[in-house]
Amino acid sequence: MDQLVLTVYAQDKPGQLDRLAQCILTHEGNWLESRLSRMAGQFAGIVSVAVAPAAGAALRASLAELAGHGIQVIVADGGVQPSAEWRPIAMELVGNDRPGIVRDITRLLAEHGVNLERLVTDVRPAPMSNEPLFHAEAVLAVPLDVEMGALQGQLEALADELMVELVLQSSG
Repeated sequence: MDQLVLTVYAQDKPGQLDRLAQCILTHEGNWLESRLSRMAGQFAGIVSVAVAPAAGAALRASLAELAGHGIQVIVADGGVQPSAEWRPIAMELVGNDRPGIVRDITRLLAEHGVNLERLVTDVRPAPMSNEPLFHAEAVLAVPLDVEMGALQGQLEALADELMVELVLQSSG
């Protein structure tokens, strides 16, 4: 079986996901995993699909035809999963919203070779003041050769600079 990674986006309305699922099933594809969400009136996500090599071209063509229903699909070949040479660490971050928080955190992570396995962010009003609070939840893939104490120290120093609360914990 070949593995495909689909990036999907469409105007949010009922039935869009059903069209995508039906298209995959019609070509005997198997929906493996997905991360899908509605945001700002749009529906977007990524989907991992397994499909027989002989059906891959027809599935790609049918996915392209979904554009007639307002569904845009970008197809990429799945890659080889790396062996577990990293440890999963959960990260939560909360603080007053301002531009640059994601850039500053991701820059520090990249400097240490840390990969983001998952990142979910949003801005919500603070309970008492109604001021916008930035929230982030992430799963980090920290290479085994990265010293966790040093990484945590640098992340905590950056969190202090950004005036955000940061919590790290092993998720494995």
